[in-house]
Amino acid sequence: MRAGETRVNVGRMASMTQREWRVFLSAGTHTGKLATVRRDGRPHVVPIWFVLDGEDVVFTTGADSVKGRALRREGRASLCVDDENPPYSFVLVEGRASVSEDPAELLRWATAIGGRYMGADRAEEFGRRNGVPGELLVRLTPTKVIAQRDVAGP
Repeated sequence: MRAGETRVNVGRMASMTQREWRVFLSAGTHTGKLATVRRDGRPHVVPIWFVLDGEDVVFTTGADSVKGRALRREGRASLCVDDENPPYSFVLVEGRASVSEDPAELLRWATAIGGRYMGADRAEEFGRRNGVPGELLVRLTPTKVIAQRDVAGP
């Protein structure tokens, strides 16, 4: 260590239980970072709004977007959701992605997502905007979850 530097004891992070990571993913309005693979193998990471349905992560996207095409082609993705405030926590979900274009389901879930992120008073507006033809309803079913809390805790 150089003069004037101090060592920070990061401590031990703790794994979250299934219940804890589900509560973490459902709390507030954290934006998820969804990772897919482009046709040429390059990674593609984008922010998404989502809700949970049991353990499944549910979100919508454009059918012709990079992520929409990748999800249809590959059928898999990873999602990272983190708390950017100390003591820091994160959940990483790896899983299988299934897509649907069912209009009623699209509207239902787009409205639920709108309610979470935009508030109940704007939920239907968001649902009508995003639950339309040309959109996909995506369900990410976990095959692996890594969930850590208090990353920088005592």
